[in-house]
Amino acid sequence: MASHQPRQMDGLQDFTNPAPFWDHLDDLAALLVTNTDHTMFRNYLRIAFRSLRKSKGFTAINIIGLSTGLAVCLLIVLYVTDELGYDRYNVNADRIYRLDADIFYNNTAYLGADGPKPLAPALIRENPQFEQFVRLSYAGDVMVRKGNNYIQEHHYVFADSTFFKVFTVRMLAGDPNTALNEPNSLVIDERTARKYFDESDVPGNVVGKTLELENHTICKITGVCQDMPRQSHFHFSLIRPMREAGIGDYWLGQNCISYVLVRPGYSKDFLQSRVNATVNTYIGKAMQTDLHQSMQDMERQGAHIRYLLMPLRDIHLHSNKIAEFEPNGNAVYVYVFLFIATLILAIACVNFMNLSTARSANRAKEVGIRKVTGSTRGQLIFQFLTESVLLSFFSLLLAVGVAVVLLPIFNQLSGKQLDEGMFFSAHILPLAAGLVLTVGFLAGSYPAFYLSSFQPIQVLKGRIAAGFKSSWLRSGLVVFQFFISIGLIIGTLVIYRQLTYIRNRDVGFDRDQVLVVQNAYTAGDAVRSFRQDLLKLNGVVDATLTNNLPTNPGNYSQNAWYRERNMAPGNMALLTNLYVDEHYIPTLGMHMVAGRNFAPSEYRTDSMGIILNEAAAKMLGFKDPHNQKLYAPGTQDSTGAYKLNEYHVIGVVKDFNFTSMHEKVLPMIMNLADNRGSLSIRFKGGDIRSQVQEVEAGWGRIANGAPFSYTFMDNDFNNIYKSESQTGRLFVTFAVFAILIACLGLFGLVTYAAEQRTKEIGIRKVLGANVGGIVALLSRDFLQLVGIASIIAFPIAWWAMNQWLQSFAYRTGISWWIFAAAAGAAILIALVTVSFQTIRAALANPVKSLRSE
Repeated sequence: MASHQPRQMDGLQDFTNPAPFWDHLDDLAALLVTNTDHTMFRNYLRIAFRSLRKSKGFTAINIIGLSTGLAVCLLIVLYVTDELGYDRYNVNADRIYRLDADIFYNNTAYLGADGPKPLAPALIRENPQFEQFVRLSYAGDVMVRKGNNYIQEHHYVFADSTFFKVFTVRMLAGDPNTALNEPNSLVIDERTARKYFDESDVPGNVVGKTLELENHTICKITGVCQDMPRQSHFHFSLIRPMREAGIGDYWLGQNCISYVLVRPGYSKDFLQSRVNATVNTYIGKAMQTDLHQSMQDMERQGAHIRYLLMPLRDIHLHSNKIAEFEPNGNAVYVYVFLFIATLILAIACVNFMNLSTARSANRAKEVGIRKVTGSTRGQLIFQFLTESVLLSFFSLLLAVGVAVVLLPIFNQLSGKQLDEGMFFSAHILPLAAGLVLTVGFLAGSYPAFYLSSFQPIQVLKGRIAAGFKSSWLRSGLVVFQFFISIGLIIGTLVIYRQLTYIRNRDVGFDRDQVLVVQNAYTAGDAVRSFRQDLLKLNGVVDATLTNNLPTNPGNYSQNAWYRERNMAPGNMALLTNLYVDEHYIPTLGMHMVAGRNFAPSEYRTDSMGIILNEAAAKMLGFKDPHNQKLYAPGTQDSTGAYKLNEYHVIGVVKDFNFTSMHEKVLPMIMNLADNRGSLSIRFKGGDIRSQVQEVEAGWGRIANGAPFSYTFMDNDFNNIYKSESQTGRLFVTFAVFAILIACLGLFGLVTYAAEQRTKEIGIRKVLGANVGGIVALLSRDFLQLVGIASIIAFPIAWWAMNQWLQSFAYRTGISWWIFAAAAGAAILIALVTVSFQTIRAALANPVKSLRSE
């Protein structure tokens, strides 16, 4: 039969024939170096391709391992790049700061993104280092009329007219300098414009038209801006003038979020000193007037009121405070994932080094002959590094394909919206090229220097033994691989256990089978009669009207309360306020530990009644809270002094978590109030779908076209810990990849170890050894290495996960069984990997192995 020859096509070879890909590696090498005159380099490439083709199993294992590690690394790099890129779209991002509140009083801390309305203008007015300011007041949802119906928009804000001077948001139509100057003016983004107006009118012909908001407010559109970039810590669709937010110029309030643009050339420390001076002047004066207490008196008591400069680019990863516009990321997770990417890539490189040194005996004679014929050690090192870089290059090509395929799954796990085009962006391509060289040199460095060090005389005399037991470095690398894998398994188990603890812990309220109608306020007074109608439905237990829900963290205020009817220093307590109705406690399944719930129909004085939680009663020192009194500032008299209103304690509710479990339960007071932000409905159970449909039908009769927008409270609760859940899923994924790559390398090592001990296995079988004994013999060394890896991993993993758990005020422990389970899983995985190849070697016919010898 005629041998197959590739057909020439205009200087290129035809690879469309059915010959195996391996047979074309030499031709591919020649094709790559056709245009080079460097004979030596051509030879290096040709020999490298031949070597890779000759060891098909070695090449396949290394390419699969490296490509998997590189694919995971690329995905994590995209994630980290995206997280680090927030708010950098702003031209002056490095000169924009937010003024964050840091208040501590009577052992109660308030860390918020908000502050007093007059603060930013005062900074600009009195400090030339501050160039511009903008204040924002987030209004949340708003109903916008379209035809005969209303559409609920989620990103509605009040802002100063300087918004476009501080932030780089391009105006598509209208004047950015004057767009927010006039009363009832409105700036909308392009997406909103296309939703409410004809496409042909967007953006230019939209300016001058009107939109009707809730309460029949007619707003004139004065500008259309570009949609907010995805990598922004806030997103707004509708912007109204700040003066229409109804916020007073009160120095002791937390009522808006302020940003300042500073002039170039000033350090953050110097700018902070100017903020401190302004705060001490104006807030100190307000405290003296309203609270009859100086800043110095307060600080002597260990309390303080500060406003700290938060760099704009740090907000997304370093700020999770009260009154944040949106949930932010976490810098710790970014660093952890970057570290994991490095570890997974290291495991893949270790595989290459291990397999290269394991097969050193197969190339020892090649090294000896090439040295005898004149090759220098430097040339041999370059040769082996060339092979390594080539293999790394092929692995990268495959890795990009694998990463593109896995990207939708990765987006779902991480909550990101990354796209394939990011792999070919200006900063990823150089990084990929750097990875090829780094991985190639890192993975090939030890084999290159190790193989090139062989003495030709010793090699040709057959004195180079490359048995499995001969390399302490190779054993150390196996320990390193499984040390990482076991550490990731422990981390996964601890994270999963903590998330399970959060979901199952008694948080002081019952979140199951509670429907939350988000926009109840749009129904006006009719929502109260609607609540009464709901109670007539068979499946409804109770319903409450309030927006201060425990699954809506941050949507509450902290106010000053006084133990006595005076504002003397030391008499004030800073307490969290929830504004609720009499149905709040029974609807949410809370429990009274003393006194009673609100009952305004029976007790007219309940309008001035308050309910404490256990933490507040303990802080205030009320051993018997019943009929205790507290005082809160009310209206001002003619002299500007505040009148203190008297409230009486009618009960104490069991502590419940109204913030996340990262924080302890704060001292809290419930006030009876008409708060219609949302309507929460508790069902008995049964057919929830039909019950929701009944509620929706009733809503349609009273809502005047407003949409029926709802969530379930248990889902809202889980969303509080969305970041932790995503982290847990990613941890599991990375642990699986790390173990797979480690097992792939272990499989290759076992294969070579079995090949090198073929004669020994044959002799043992002839002398009566059974399959189980031979498998145990070959597996013992590897299992010992996994055991050593476990011992090293346990203390390090315990320390790392204990540090993570410290971020939770309520947390589970790290039990001994987690370490036992991680070690058991690693040993089982290693045993399965090793046994697959060792059983095959043990079952081989000893006659064939001894005959070959």
